[in-house]
Amino acid sequence: MKPLVIGGHEAALPIVQGGMGVGISLHGLASAVANEGGIGVISSAGMALLHPEARGNYEQRSIEGLRTEIRRARAATRGVIGVNIMVALTNYADMVRTAIEEGADIIFSGAGLPLNLPSFLTPGCTTWLAPIVSSGRAAQIICEKWLATYHYLPDALVVEGPMAGGHLGFKPAQITDPRYALERILPEVVAVARCYCKPIPVVAAGGIRTGADMARLLRLGASAVQLGSAFVPTAECDASTAFKEVYVRSRRDDLRIIQSPVGMPGRAFDSEFLHRVDAGLERPTACPYHCIKTCNWQRSPYCIMKALYQAARGNLKKGFAFAGGNAYLADKISTVREVVARLTDEFHLATAPTLVRFPA
Repeated sequence: MKPLVIGGHEAALPIVQGGMGVGISLHGLASAVANEGGIGVISSAGMALLHPEARGNYEQRSIEGLRTEIRRARAATRGVIGVNIMVALTNYADMVRTAIEEGADIIFSGAGLPLNLPSFLTPGCTTWLAPIVSSGRAAQIICEKWLATYHYLPDALVVEGPMAGGHLGFKPAQITDPRYALERILPEVVAVARCYCKPIPVVAAGGIRTGADMARLLRLGASAVQLGSAFVPTAECDASTAFKEVYVRSRRDDLRIIQSPVGMPGRAFDSEFLHRVDAGLERPTACPYHCIKTCNWQRSPYCIMKALYQAARGNLKKGFAFAGGNAYLADKISTVREVVARLTDEFHLATAPTLVRFPA
């Protein structure tokens, strides 16, 4: 198991903790993963709701909230800390600038193509850039655009397969199509990354649960893996205990694909709230945040920012939990250290040489 190097930062373990919003992965979870040798990631979504003590309007509170989370993570670890920033956010530019100003080690950016992300870099900054893609074609578009416009290539590429939790970069029919499985699209992204002189590590993501999964994907060319759902039912996760218990109590049949107001399908655990959405009972009467570029509140079935925030606080009657395709396998609330230890043990077991016995 080799360390993961992204730009000028090295993580002892090739494990990236997925950024999960709203309020699931903040400084608590991110710093705990970083302390175990992985890359901890803060989700920038909904910072204004998570930090009501900050002054100003939604945009200003979002900036101050992200500053606070990065600084708290820095105070708790010397490890590698990243920030996940969705392209779909209306305050995308503010969040990127803030992450760079606060010295975030890496920006992970998806839910859209981050075509202008390098334009925010400032002279002497130590923040590296990792777009999140769902195909080799998307990786190629980003690499060509960045190289032509900014003379810059991604410092890493995260490829998310259709088993991921949260927003998915696939059409609904592609989610169950074997042609779009992570094992099929990962080699395509690896091939794109190898077209350039600069080394671009590829991080595989989506439905990864075990060390054996890690070993299989590293053999396919990945330099690391990203896990989100595996870190939710941990003591250090920033969500409420009630939110974590949804993962522990769930079964495979509880997972479903929903249509998000962001304009993308997503995977989540079924809930009373989603049944009300299906019945048309959660339609917003106004838009207090205008947080998503692609969301038209007058046509939206519900306010996703409110729903995710309420769920993170433990009010599952007013929200729902995004989850990866294997999230139902959780059976207890453990610690980040225990999760990492299990993954590494399983990885070493999966990669141990097979003892061949010859007849005497």
